[in-house]
Amino acid sequence: MTTAPSEVEETGTDERVLPDSPWVTIVWNDPVNLMSYVAWVFRSHFGYSKAKADELMLAVHQEGKAIVSDGSREAMERDVEAMHGYGLWATLQKADE
Repeated sequence: MTTAPSEVEETGTDERVLPDSPWVTIVWNDPVNLMSYVAWVFRSHFGYSKAKADELMLAVHQEGKAIVSDGSREAMERDVEAMHGYGLWATLQKADE
């Protein structure tokens, strides 16, 4: 006896898991922290080279802000909290697409 394969019904749902939209951590200029301290924080927390840390610190100082990290929202929340722990003014936002 032969059995025919049964038909598979499609549910019509197209569920896709999209990666978490990129987020960024922004450090803002403030009148309190020394530029050398800000560069030290970037080297210490993010592991940036002296040149990269100085470049970001100068952007904060001259342009008023710099994007210092990017990734998932949860990771950026941790980075913002860490920057606050160092006494820096930082926020997170969705990355520009």
